[in-house]
Amino acid sequence: MTVGTSSAPGAPRAAHPPAPRSAGPAELGVDPDQLPDGLVVADEHGRVICFNAAAARITAVPAERALGRRLDTALPLEDLEGRRWWQLTDPYGGLAIRVGQPECNLLLPGGREVLVSARYVRTRPTGPVQRVVVSLRDTEARRRTERSHAELIAIVAHELRSPLTSVKGFTATLLAKWERFTDEQKQLMLETVDADADRVTRLIAELLDISRIDSGRLELRRQPVDIGAAVGRHIQAYVAAGQSADRFLLRVQHPLPGLWADPDKVDQVLSNLLENAVRHGEGTVTIDITPSASPRDRENGEHAATSVTVSDEGPGIPEESMNRVFTRFWRGSKRGGTGLGLYIVKGIVEAHGGTITVGRAPSGGAELRFTLPVAAPAYLT
Repeated sequence: MTVGTSSAPGAPRAAHPPAPRSAGPAELGVDPDQLPDGLVVADEHGRVICFNAAAARITAVPAERALGRRLDTALPLEDLEGRRWWQLTDPYGGLAIRVGQPECNLLLPGGREVLVSARYVRTRPTGPVQRVVVSLRDTEARRRTERSHAELIAIVAHELRSPLTSVKGFTATLLAKWERFTDEQKQLMLETVDADADRVTRLIAELLDISRIDSGRLELRRQPVDIGAAVGRHIQAYVAAGQSADRFLLRVQHPLPGLWADPDKVDQVLSNLLENAVRHGEGTVTIDITPSASPRDRENGEHAATSVTVSDEGPGIPEESMNRVFTRFWRGSKRGGTGLGLYIVKGIVEAHGGTITVGRAPSGGAELRFTLPVAAPAYLT
């Protein structure tokens, strides 16, 4: 016997909600000229019936000249081996089960490279092609990315060559002529090797951080962080290394909201900002820690975040360079460094949901300020 629900005779049955459907072009109100990518559409006879503004820009062919022409003449594409793409793909012939062509690099007349993909529209499976829809994308963005990667490789090769040459030179010398050196000379050489090894390790760590930031895989292990104590530890390390204690001024405005963040990542941010202020700035390095409104919710004015401002009394950052401070390879001076530190700092701060800005301090030097939201774990909220 089956058991189920029943309804009174004559009672209306529950209506199923209509299945969602895709909105048509008329409902969306999208003009092909508003699309960011090039769009070319050919009808069942292979004649171009749509050639939007982006396609005209990418191909340098006016739309009025392309409309009505055969697709292979309006858009003469070749592969990287010089073969005509439309003859190779034959969208209106060949296998009737094909649905299109995946994105690939092709060449326009004159050798300009574009990214092209195609979709074959049929009214029924294996039926004749009614439309060929072609998408065109400029490769300039990809080229910029490739140039950036090439530049990164060149910078890394240069930065690695110097310490590795030093390490190889000193170790080879010590192995070959160990007995000829005094203990003091040996110690100096080994200290140099140790410093250069630290430099290589630091560069590799920076590269790993960049990889994680660019791929969105930067992991955060949030814990309660005493930001004032963290800054104090960095100041003590500089004083122990020979900096004057009078060069640092730490000001903390209490009470601060409880901050949950990754302590190692916060230390990395503080280390980079203080190192930049000490190395590239002058005079007193001032660190202000204050409660602040959350970067994501400034309307209510609640102190749901902590701000840290690091400023110095040096010449500051030129106005024309401020929009490039957090980009790769930016260097404020010629005093060393890979130019990757502030790029990593920005990635770490933004991974925490915070913001970072650059400006000019009241004393005229550089001022970098980052704000981190409280971001307590979900089980505590």
